[in-house]
Amino acid sequence: MQAEKVIETFKRAGALLQGHFILSSGMHTAVYLQCAIALQSPEVAAEFGRAIADNFRNDWIETVASPAIGGLIIGYEVARHLGARFIWTERQQGQMTLRRGFTVRKSERLLVVEDVITTGGSTRETIEALVAAGAQVVAAASIIDRSGGMADVSVPRFCLATLDVPIIAAQDCEACKRGIPATKPGSRVTAQ
Repeated sequence: MQAEKVIETFKRAGALLQGHFILSSGMHTAVYLQCAIALQSPEVAAEFGRAIADNFRNDWIETVASPAIGGLIIGYEVARHLGARFIWTERQQGQMTLRRGFTVRKSERLLVVEDVITTGGSTRETIEALVAAGAQVVAAASIIDRSGGMADVSVPRFCLATLDVPIIAAQDCEACKRGIPATKPGSRVTAQ
């Protein structure tokens, strides 16, 4: 799948937003990808999932894992196309852990999939939780890498498309300095 088609799909769905946003990392940006808007179409989720899975067909992936919530839809689709099991992690008291009831076998080969990688924090924390549980994480994948290839997640990475979108610390944000309120996408909460 060509990167241009991925970006165009986000644009057509109204999932590529322009404005002043706060990311889950606390950083600010002028461009936000509302992946859930694009992935609400089962056809789009299946197409993206198949495209990611095609890159890992020969890697003997046994399980696909995703950090909740952002990666659940695409992670499931990748697992479905690979014929692999699907599990996810969640934050409990600020720490990423396997979702209640999920386990991994020692040396089980996992692929970690997320919708968008910005800083790589959620993916990295998911990898750390899986490795601590005994799994072998062989790679990470995402629909979009908005870090411009700079996020380090400690394993090889694959993405369908890369955006080089600046992220800015709140104290350095020019929009904040001008009094423009920042929106946390997916919520009605605004902050400055």
